[in-house]
Amino acid sequence: MIRKPSLTEFVVASALAAPALAASAEFPAADRLPARPEMPDPLVMLDGTTIATPADWFAKRRPEIKALFEHYMYGKAPDAPKVVATVERVDPKALGGKATLKEVTLAFGPPETPKVHLLLVVPNARKGAAPVFLGMNFHGNHTVLDDPKIPLPTVWVPAGNAKAEGNRATDAGRGFYAEAWNAQGVVDRGYALATFYCGDVAPDHPGHDDGVHPHFPGFDWGTVAAWAWGLSRAADYLTHDADLDGRRIAVVGHSRLGKAALLAGAFDDRFKVVIPHQAGCGGSAPSRGTVGESVKQINDRFPHWFNAAFKTFNDRPERLPFDQNSLAALVAPRAVLFTNAQDDTWANPEGQFQVLKATEPVYKLLDAGGLEADRMPENGKLVDSVLGYAIRPGKHSMNRTDWSFFLDFADKHLGRPAGR
Repeated sequence: MIRKPSLTEFVVASALAAPALAASAEFPAADRLPARPEMPDPLVMLDGTTIATPADWFAKRRPEIKALFEHYMYGKAPDAPKVVATVERVDPKALGGKATLKEVTLAFGPPETPKVHLLLVVPNARKGAAPVFLGMNFHGNHTVLDDPKIPLPTVWVPAGNAKAEGNRATDAGRGFYAEAWNAQGVVDRGYALATFYCGDVAPDHPGHDDGVHPHFPGFDWGTVAAWAWGLSRAADYLTHDADLDGRRIAVVGHSRLGKAALLAGAFDDRFKVVIPHQAGCGGSAPSRGTVGESVKQINDRFPHWFNAAFKTFNDRPERLPFDQNSLAALVAPRAVLFTNAQDDTWANPEGQFQVLKATEPVYKLLDAGGLEADRMPENGKLVDSVLGYAIRPGKHSMNRTDWSFFLDFADKHLGRPAGR
C-alpha cells in the first residue's frame, strides 16, 4: 500500500546525509607528472607508497584519489546544502493502476537557484519500501512517460531532439523516450524509478552562465560534476521518502549522463549499485585508450563537461596520475556494472572491460570479489559479479535489453524486491 504524502514542504538535512567532496590539494602541473602508458595502479599513492591494508585505503588512498579527480578532471563541487522538498502531485493510478506517480520539487540554496523536478514511479503491488533506480534524462520528465500532466521543462533543452523547438520543450515530445526508460518493466520487477532532467542542474551547452553554476561562485566544477552533484541532491530526498528504500538505490545513466552516474557513485556511498551505461571517455572508458573518443576530442567538443586542468592533458593523457579504473575503485566494495553495445566503438567497450580488470586490486584488497571473467562475454550475457559487465548487439542507445541487465544485476546486488 502506498503512503500518500501530504502536498507540503519539508527540509531534507542533506548536509548531514551526504559526505562532502574531498578538498583539492596542490598537485604538480601536467608537464611535471610522469608519463605512464598503462593505467596507474589505484593502490599506489602519488608519492609511490603502496597501499596494503583496507584501513590505509580508506584513510589515505581513497581521499587522495578523490582530490586528484577534483583537481585534474571534474572540478570540486559545493558541499551538500539543505534541500527543501515539495511534493507537487500524487497520482496513485499511473501505468494502468500498477504504480503511483509522484512529482517532487527540490530547492536548495538561495531562492533564485534552479530547482530539480523529480519524477518518481513507485510500484503499488509491493511489500515494504521499494528499492529505486535513479537517473537523469536528456530532455525532460515529459519524455519519460506520456502523461499530459507532467510539466514541460521551462529551461533550455537540446534542439532537434524529442520534438523540441527553439531549445524549448513541446507537448509533441511527451513519451518520446518511454521505451528507453522502461518504467513499466521497472515497476513490474518491483523497483521504483526516479528521474529528472539534467538541464534542471546544468543545461548541456558550452559555458556555465545558467543552471546551478552562477549560484555557487568560486568552484571550478564542470557540467559532469554538477550533474553528479544533482544526483546526490536527489538521493537526499530518496532517503527520506517512506515509500522508497533509501538503503537500496541504484544510480544509472546513459552516455554523458553515465559519466555523471559513475562520478556520483564514486563520491556518494549511498548509491549501492552504480551503472554507467555506454559512458565512454571521461566515464567508464580509459583516458589512455586508443579506440573511440580521446581526451582531446571530448574536451574540444564539450569544453563545459570538465574543468580547466583536464584540458592540459589533451595531447598527453598518459601523464594523468589516474585513469578511470581509479574512479571505479572509489565505489568499492559496492557493485559496479558497465554495459555496452557491440557497434558503439566510440565508447570503447573493450577498453571498459580492461578498466574493470584494472579496478580489481582494490576490490580484492577489501575482500569484495572482482570481475569474474577473463575476457569480454559474448553478446547478451551478463557477468553479474560485483564488478559486472555486459554487451549486446546494436548501437549507442538505452533499451529494454539494457534494462534486463540492470534489473538482473540489481536483483543480485541490491536484493530482489520484497513480494517478488
